[in-house]
Amino acid sequence: MTLLSFGELLKKIEYSFQLILTTVFIFDNYQLLKMKTNKPNHLIHEKSPYLQQHAYNPVDWYPWGKEAFEKAKAESKVIFLSIGYSTCHWCHVMETESFEDEEVAKILNEYYVAIKVDREERPDIDNVYMTVCQAMTGSGGWPLTLFLTSEGKPFYAGTYFPKTERLGNPGLIALLTQIANLWNTNKESIIASSLQVTKLIDTETASKGEEKPDVRTLKTAYEQLSDRFDSLYGGFGTSPKFPTPHNFTFLLRWWKRSNNAFALEMVEKSLELMARGGIHDHLGGGFHRYSTDEYWLTPHFEKMLYDQALLAISYIETYQATKKDLYSAIAKDIFDYVLRDMTSPEGGFYSAEDADSEGIEGKFYVWKPEEIKEALGEKDGNIFCDFYDVSDIGNFEDKNILHADKPLHIAAKLENMSPDALEKRLANSRKKLLSIREKRIKPHKDTKIITSWNGLMISALSRGAQAMDEPKYTNVAMCAADFILNTLLQENKILLRRYCQGESAIAGFLDDYAFFVNGLIDLYEATFQEKYLQAALQINEEMIKNFLDENEGGFFLSGKSNEKLFTQTKDIYDGATPSGNSIALLNLLRLGRITGNPSYEALADNLIKTFSGTILQYPSGYTQFMCALDFALGPTKEIIVAGEREGNDTKDILREIRSRFLPNKVLLLHPSNGIFIEEIAPYTKELIPIEGRSTVYMCENYSCKKPVSDKNAVIQLLE
Repeated sequence: MTLLSFGELLKKIEYSFQLILTTVFIFDNYQLLKMKTNKPNHLIHEKSPYLQQHAYNPVDWYPWGKEAFEKAKAESKVIFLSIGYSTCHWCHVMETESFEDEEVAKILNEYYVAIKVDREERPDIDNVYMTVCQAMTGSGGWPLTLFLTSEGKPFYAGTYFPKTERLGNPGLIALLTQIANLWNTNKESIIASSLQVTKLIDTETASKGEEKPDVRTLKTAYEQLSDRFDSLYGGFGTSPKFPTPHNFTFLLRWWKRSNNAFALEMVEKSLELMARGGIHDHLGGGFHRYSTDEYWLTPHFEKMLYDQALLAISYIETYQATKKDLYSAIAKDIFDYVLRDMTSPEGGFYSAEDADSEGIEGKFYVWKPEEIKEALGEKDGNIFCDFYDVSDIGNFEDKNILHADKPLHIAAKLENMSPDALEKRLANSRKKLLSIREKRIKPHKDTKIITSWNGLMISALSRGAQAMDEPKYTNVAMCAADFILNTLLQENKILLRRYCQGESAIAGFLDDYAFFVNGLIDLYEATFQEKYLQAALQINEEMIKNFLDENEGGFFLSGKSNEKLFTQTKDIYDGATPSGNSIALLNLLRLGRITGNPSYEALADNLIKTFSGTILQYPSGYTQFMCALDFALGPTKEIIVAGEREGNDTKDILREIRSRFLPNKVLLLHPSNGIFIEEIAPYTKELIPIEGRSTVYMCENYSCKKPVSDKNAVIQLLE
């Protein structure tokens, strides 16, 4: 071996250091590289991380607004509208392939006014134009691509377009050229087409039916889900397979109502196999967006805040229903991820993490066996690789997505260990590997704080705090709620949509109001701090005033404080997230039971009638609505605990209540100084402790039970 001189050694170290710096510069500061080569466009002053990603494209992008539409009108140009979000894989592909391409940019800049929209900031724009795309093409997704007149009326729609034609998919350059030529030679036909599209969308309204949904509707939803259930791998349908957590929460309610064992079996099989699959991040916690296969093995690696919240609720409720520690452990795993990686210093929760790092999807998450064995040692490395199915062949582009292909108790037998001993060893290995993974270049994080998604996470943490008796989750939920109340709720009671880089902006939409109210109700039940219930009532009133369709019923997605688009939509489909109307319905029912105010229940009844025709066509497409309908049909439990919040007897009673799966209940505390509760719920005035002991008053199905103070009597009452 030849020894290097000191000078040669220094040169090699300097070269290696420069190489490291260059690599970091290229991958971690890609925006800076674009800044050196391109002038900024009109997105440069936007706060959205997605819009900032495009601020140095050669395309002269405009944000949605008056300036862009006036330019299109003045110059008689078509508007090219592109809608996406910062952690969208195919949005990145289209940017790299087309929007960073000088040839594409030249055509767009010469013949079009190009507008970029972050769908997470403006769900109203996204919803309207996604409806257009689905009506015109039969499908939708992101990136969403549309061509509009200067009045914002669409005439052509699609999703991802490659730069040039590929596998039958039209090329963007050819499409831009053809539409520009048609606009210049036959503008009238395009305008006529846009009017037809507008008329079509205007007729896509909620459908009232003659028949009102009832228990038979719930049964039909169950039967439709059971027909689609994958009995081998859990979940519904084939690939790609989305978790859709409200399917599970509905099935739990149907199991509770009907005592149908298969409903619970579908939930348990799905949640267990998802937890073992590659869709679950076994090292860092939380879940990826969806599985590209039917086995839950290969995910789309993006992580969304709303998925974490909704899945946590599913695991928490299943834990309450079964008392199996597996489900509480996965809920804690999700919360660990959110608290560690997705919580801002201000207390709110970030929106998402990208699927890609260093331009490669999944690179941050995958492993080779030699990396694992080097980190853990041969013995622990082999145990870890055997359990998580890590091989030399790999299961994802020559590397391995961690997944547990067998249950813990079976793996423990093969290793001649107890399940507890194996889990302890695996947990230690996961901790070591996570610390190594943290040194890798991380996926991009979208640091927008969105009110609606924060509402979902506040709800999840509040429910987790109750079910698992964990005050830490309550404290985090309170910090997030206080942040929104102090930062995104204006003095005029208008709730704003998002906070980013120190700026609160964009009047909130129905989802923001409904999801946040839902979170506040859950937070009140976890803390009994009256300010959260008071805020829930005030914001709910503002929601009714701002979004209610007083003529046809139901709530519009955008309200009186929002920008007026070419049409208004009402969303009822429970897709990746529940619809605002489904959550609003449940809020009205819960607040009606809490306050005894019949106007809330009247609004809820009207909302059910408004969407009855749509719902009855395919009930399993509206499983969050089914959860609310299950509550409406009852029986419900109104539980009032008369006692002091910090009293030991009160705490004992609350543990019994909160540990159980009681989906159709409301829970109130009436302390000795409960003036606020007496004002909003006058029926609580006479409900006081008996013989100085905390006492439970429960009403069910409009009939009140005998009050009880003994814990065993409380248990009997609940069961």
